[in-house]
Amino acid sequence: MIKAGDKVKFLNAVGGGVVKSVINKTMVSVEDYDGFEVPVLISELVVLDDANSMNSEKRHAKLRANEKKEEAPVKKELPKAEPKYISGKDTPNCYMAFVPQDSNNPVEGELKVYMVNDSNNFVLYNYSHLKDKRYKSVESGKMNPNSKRYLESFSRFDLNELPEFQFQMVFFMEESSKLEAPVVKSLRLNPVKFYRQNSYEKTRFFAQNAIVFPLLGSDLEAELAKLTETDLSQIAIEKDEPKVIVKKASSPDLVEVDLHIHELLEDTRGLSNHEMLEVQMGRFRNELETAIANGTRRIVFIHGIGNGTLKQELRKELTTKYKKYYFQDASFKEYGYGATMVILRNA
Repeated sequence: MIKAGDKVKFLNAVGGGVVKSVINKTMVSVEDYDGFEVPVLISELVVLDDANSMNSEKRHAKLRANEKKEEAPVKKELPKAEPKYISGKDTPNCYMAFVPQDSNNPVEGELKVYMVNDSNNFVLYNYSHLKDKRYKSVESGKMNPNSKRYLESFSRFDLNELPEFQFQMVFFMEESSKLEAPVVKSLRLNPVKFYRQNSYEKTRFFAQNAIVFPLLGSDLEAELAKLTETDLSQIAIEKDEPKVIVKKASSPDLVEVDLHIHELLEDTRGLSNHEMLEVQMGRFRNELETAIANGTRRIVFIHGIGNGTLKQELRKELTTKYKKYYFQDASFKEYGYGATMVILRNA
């Protein structure tokens, strides 16, 4: 029995529609796919089964969608940049660069990290982080001669938790009389450097000032090359025991002490966060007492930002045990938010 709402197909004509109402026993009113309502004899209609048929409107919509897809313009692949060759630059030469958004206030915005290929060689590279004895690949690819490649960005909140940066590089030319040896380079950077505005210098690679680190050759590698097997064996033995590093800048008026744990200990393996904090606070107390005894005017403790635990402990001790001395944030231009200055005597 045909009824209103049934989907129907015209038996002797093209098309169909939906039954809107039953006029009498032999005729119904049908709204066709164009939206017109027409009277049709029931004998001229076939009721469609929804489970096995698609109505004409859906078929037309699908056809229109396919037509649009066919009409969509095909994107042309952009030609790759041509290699740029410069006379006299056949020796491999590569840098890691940190470029601030704002040269006048470097740590406020993002620090963008670039790899710079300053040679006529192509470079196959893998850039990764080493943290907690695990390597995590960040970016890899192929660089053209005399080009630069964006790698990632850091905010000022990331600076105190920087990983050890790792580069694996293979240099080659389209034609050459020799094959270059693969290069593996590790960089462990002191966060304090990024807070000092004078660390950022003008280079030929970027419009704004940047901090640039060479990835090929170093004074350290040259010194290691000079060591005998006996020297290397002695270093290996000494490496087994954590050594306290004494490293600070000083003058009659100012003493600067870096309390970052990697500046105090060569190896922190096996130490808990609490134990490392105790090492840092021990150095803080020793340096402060020494500065007081020597009549130093000011002492700056570089503690970084991090989660703020070291800064809180340091200032709590200044407030409770060294009440007579005034302290404040150190120069933002030189240290950002990562240091505290203690005034031990007036000029």
